[in-house]
Amino acid sequence: MLNDRSILVTGGTGSFGKKFVETVLTRYPDITRLVVFSRDELKQYEMAQVWRPADHPQLRYFLGDVRDKERLWRALEGIDTVVHAAALKHVPAAEYNPFEAVKTNVLGAQNVIEACLDRGVSRVVALSTDKAAAPINLYGATKLCSDKLFVAANHFKGHHDIRFGVVRYGNVMGSRGSVVPFFLQERRKGLLPVTDERMTRFNITLEEGVGLVLHALEHMWGGEIFVPRIPSYRIIDVAEAVCPSCEIQAVGIRPGEKLHEEMITETDALSTMEFEDKFVICPAIPLWDSGEYAERFGGKGCEPGFRYSSGINEEWLNVEQLRALIKEHVDPDFEV
Repeated sequence: MLNDRSILVTGGTGSFGKKFVETVLTRYPDITRLVVFSRDELKQYEMAQVWRPADHPQLRYFLGDVRDKERLWRALEGIDTVVHAAALKHVPAAEYNPFEAVKTNVLGAQNVIEACLDRGVSRVVALSTDKAAAPINLYGATKLCSDKLFVAANHFKGHHDIRFGVVRYGNVMGSRGSVVPFFLQERRKGLLPVTDERMTRFNITLEEGVGLVLHALEHMWGGEIFVPRIPSYRIIDVAEAVCPSCEIQAVGIRPGEKLHEEMITETDALSTMEFEDKFVICPAIPLWDSGEYAERFGGKGCEPGFRYSSGINEEWLNVEQLRALIKEHVDPDFEV
């Protein structure tokens, strides 16, 4: 699928970006070019010690910020596929520094869109988050705005042969700043701070997230928001999985947090199609025939009143399953 293509990934030194680069170089050895675009030279240096341009001549490391449209324009020379993963995603930090989040997550998203249009890119997939559905924090609000920008870009692309799509998924197992690495660190103290014992979250692995992006690149018609069917977990079960002997301390929900995350609201569901392994939220302003889309990919409309929430999910991870995932995806040396 990606052989003979040239790809740029923004935020390429983040958790997703590193797994995406690893997957692409392993699975598609004939890729023409793979550009890691990010603003942190130290992270690029560290990543280049693992994935070296000397071993992979199609690999490039390109310093830049999505806030800088001119730098984006330069980086996109000869690029035909873009994965937009750059974002400020720390919820409390966004609450405290709101316009910084807006400049990266909203203005940066529009810079990516316009630069891709100007440079003749043909496929663009942007990463979203469950916090973009009915957002209550600034991070979620900026990502909802970003989603709207990428979907709407399909309407003003003019004569350009380009498709924009979005993938939206939940908490990534073991990603930087997520709960599992935090609990693994805190368990040495014998005390795990838990926001609220009722809290639930969706869970996805980095491999599954990369797979969803690759699926979107291959199959999107333009304007879809792809939402995977993934399991939920209870935060109290994560604590039990990491350290059953630890004391649990309830510290209260942080500003901008929900008890349960939602990826498809009841209103979204009115324009959402259901598939065996995912949901697809169709563009609010139609870009193509939804009936034809459903027939092509074997989908159907959601039932009236449906919503996709981590608190009422059909699939749940138990303590043993969580331990297995932690060992496989976070810490190979993990033992209770």
